Amino acid sequence: MLDTPEAVVEALRENHDRPHGLPRTVTAEELVEAAEPFEKPDVLVTALLELMTAYEFTGEHRKSPVVFARLLRLWETVPESFSEWEAHQVFWRFKWVTTSLLQVPDVPLATVQGWIDRMRGFYEAAEHGMQPVAAMRYHVAAHTGLGAHDAYDLWVTRPRTELSDCEACEIRYLAGHQVTVGDDAAALEVWHPVLSGASGCSEEPQMSQARALLPLLRLGRTDEARSHHLTGYRQARGNTGMQHEVGLHLEFCALSRNEGRGLEILAENRPLFEATGAPLDRLGFLTGVEVLLARLAEDGHTDTPVAGPPGRSWTALELLAYVRSEAEKLVSAFDARNGTPAVGERRGARLAQRPLLDEPLPLGLRTAVTRSPAAAPPAAAVRGTAVDLPDDFVSLVREARRMTTEGHPGSIRVWTRVTERLADGSGAHEDSLGPADLLEAELAEHRARLHAHDDGRRTDSVAELRRAAELFTGLGMPWHALSARARALAWSTIPDTGDAAPESARSELDEVLREAQRLLAEVPLSGEPVGEEEAAFGSEVGSERELEYLALLFSCAYAAHQDVLRELPEASDLALERFEDATRRLRSEAERLGMPHQVANARQFVGELAARRGELDRAEEEMRAALKDVAEAGRPWRATRPLAMLGQILLSKDEPAEAAEVLHQAIVEAVRHDDTEFPMAATYSLVGHAAAHSGDFTGAVRHLTEAATRYDQESAFDDATEARLQLADVLARGGQQADAVAVLESVLSDEAAGSLDERLRAQARLTLARGLRELSEYLASAEEFLRLADAVAGWEDDPAIQTLVAAEAAIALAMADRWDAAATAYERAVAAHAVAANPSLITHMMCEFARLVMLARGADGVDEALGHLTRADAVAAAVPEDTETFTAWYESGTVHYRRARVLAEAERFPDALIQAEAAVAAHEQGGEHGEVPRAEAVRVAALIEGNGLERYDDAVVRLTAAARRCRHANLTEAAEILDALREDYLTRQGA
Repeated sequence: MLDTPEAVVEALRENHDRPHGLPRTVTAEELVEAAEPFEKPDVLVTALLELMTAYEFTGEHRKSPVVFARLLRLWETVPESFSEWEAHQVFWRFKWVTTSLLQVPDVPLATVQGWIDRMRGFYEAAEHGMQPVAAMRYHVAAHTGLGAHDAYDLWVTRPRTELSDCEACEIRYLAGHQVTVGDDAAALEVWHPVLSGASGCSEEPQMSQARALLPLLRLGRTDEARSHHLTGYRQARGNTGMQHEVGLHLEFCALSRNEGRGLEILAENRPLFEATGAPLDRLGFLTGVEVLLARLAEDGHTDTPVAGPPGRSWTALELLAYVRSEAEKLVSAFDARNGTPAVGERRGARLAQRPLLDEPLPLGLRTAVTRSPAAAPPAAAVRGTAVDLPDDFVSLVREARRMTTEGHPGSIRVWTRVTERLADGSGAHEDSLGPADLLEAELAEHRARLHAHDDGRRTDSVAELRRAAELFTGLGMPWHALSARARALAWSTIPDTGDAAPESARSELDEVLREAQRLLAEVPLSGEPVGEEEAAFGSEVGSERELEYLALLFSCAYAAHQDVLRELPEASDLALERFEDATRRLRSEAERLGMPHQVANARQFVGELAARRGELDRAEEEMRAALKDVAEAGRPWRATRPLAMLGQILLSKDEPAEAAEVLHQAIVEAVRHDDTEFPMAATYSLVGHAAAHSGDFTGAVRHLTEAATRYDQESAFDDATEARLQLADVLARGGQQADAVAVLESVLSDEAAGSLDERLRAQARLTLARGLRELSEYLASAEEFLRLADAVAGWEDDPAIQTLVAAEAAIALAMADRWDAAATAYERAVAAHAVAANPSLITHMMCEFARLVMLARGADGVDEALGHLTRADAVAAAVPEDTETFTAWYESGTVHYRRARVLAEAERFPDALIQAEAAVAAHEQGGEHGEVPRAEAVRVAALIEGNGLERYDDAVVRLTAAARRCRHANLTEAAEILDALREDYLTRQGA
């Protein structure tokens, strides 16, 4: 019942603690009505201020000035009803009225100017400075485009006052002016305190983050742009008071070529289409939507389903027409009200922008709708060769054959172009290319190569190679036939082909080798072409036979390598012997024939096996030798794989800096030589891992982000998730917890999470829950822990996870002030501990509950808090001695420390000091590992002695000895903290 002033005040207090949104606003309106009948208007004043706040932060700018007018009437008639804080708010909120009126085109400019004049009068009468008034005049000038520069100078040259906008908001306006005049660099310099987190408020940094996105992109500061998009959008998402900011994030997605991400943001913010209380911000939102939809339409995606105003389905083209119409109406209204074209010109400038990047900026997010990568132009130059693909079809095929002979990875693109020309009729076989079946056999080999790295289509590759072998046999090209047959058999030994069993494949490969030996006598590697088929290769027929012969030996070595890998970690002597024979034969024959690139291949097999068996020095030696062989061969494109393997070996040897350099070189060479088969995603992931371990935080984030995006493009979603989990970990460890949470939220979005391995999904949810807790989003954290608890409830093979989740959920619920649910989770954790013991976790939970109870209830909660600590003692006492996962001295010291804090807050100082000293003694047992917690326990003991018991001399002696000990242990910061407290006590003694 809201029939007393006290009841309304209590309801106002509860409502103030709710997040901004429609429920809070509706309740605020109801509380104003409830406060109106009371004889004294003081409660009504409070209720009106609360309602105005609700309107301001939910974008109801049409209504805010009406509420303020009521407040002014009360101020003029019963000023004694205003508390000191409420009186201050009357002057402060004049600014809100000005900005709210500017938002509504129905309000004449004269009315806006009249409010500013009234504000000036109020300020003069109260002898307040005029800087806030000058700021309001600047906002009007900037909005209308009339006299903005002069108004800016009048504003910024006046000193700030206690009624000036908060520093963070003022920085936003100052930086925005620099963007308007075209100086992005100056704007970002002004913005630095806000964007770096040094300055903030309830609206910042999220508003500035949205506005800084395009300046950052224009200056090439893409890492910062990515970060501010991730963290800023989380705060703007679904917030009707941040329509304009959501529009800026949509614009950023369009101009960074992340249209898929933009469509997801549009879907998440569908209700914003119905938010009409702030017309200027609505225009900002609609313009951002229009920028995104115009990009989609330009790319030909007019029929793409998109999320628009609720109540019907929309295509991109339909929504574009609707948004354009609504925006144009608003622009006409504003420009008519202002008498200037400024609003329309600003909208036109936004719509005229072109994408700022050539390729999509990797965001690190799991996006359900991805932008199709642009197809490479048919006549694209083969990078690294400076040779354009010829238009003449015969020349095109000959170029493909030449590059295949060289083993150049760019041959894939050339053969693909040959296939396209045959399919669209712009190319046709000619006799000068040899028999038609020869070209068909080569195309079959090409198709086999295309599918070779697709786990789901490797069987197709084997079938294509067998088809090629049959064609070569029919053509009288035995070396080519044997080589294709050997590759088919080697690939069939990979488990996912579902083809011949390894034993059968080995037997057939042995037969292929015997046939090769017979063929060496019948059709020697050097000699004249046997017929027109081989003659099609021109004067290089001998080299062709040698290449096919060595390719055959390579296939045998590859199959033997697969056999050994399949048996690891304990490979049989027979498998190892076959492997050694195969690689030795490949190497010796390659050396005899002068083919160092195949020598390199043999070394790579040996080196990779050595690495897997832990022989890292030998593995590194083989890879470095392989790279020298590649250089001798004059085929730099073959360096990519040994470089990648060397990078992995260096990582295993804990040499991350050199590993990152080598892996990056592998990527550069793959791009330079158009190596589409190179595992880019996996290599970027490794570079990110190496960068993280070498302390290169920025590089780790960039490369892991790239890896996740490339895995998405390959539909390797579990690999993408693993990359994102590592990315989130790096972000969190680098102090960018909000970025980490944004990445994890995308991983666990409803559509994405359904395809994840349940263990990966659980790990992602656990990390997200912990991240939300670090951001003080306690209720959201608790909800994630509860979802995780449901997910792992049936994991009978891993009961320990249930203990962990229940304990962490209990803590999060308590932090979120959900004590009943927290108590239930607490007891569930204790019960789970009885099944799957985790004493460190349980004692931590109990200590945290003791801390949180005192935080929530103060001295009234002391008995409950001490009860939790008594239970913690019992858990620790039940742990068997020498339990590896339980450090008794640390756990005992932690419980004593927490008990000391609880007793001190209850002003039971003698008992508290006993517990603090017990904590010091416990941590003493930890040796060097206990020095940090020991120093903290000493600090608390000294606080109890000095502040609680007023025994300053004893406290000073204690602190002096402890600070000396910290310096001896190189704990400089701890020593400085203890010294500061000591100096404080000495000062008090002197006083």
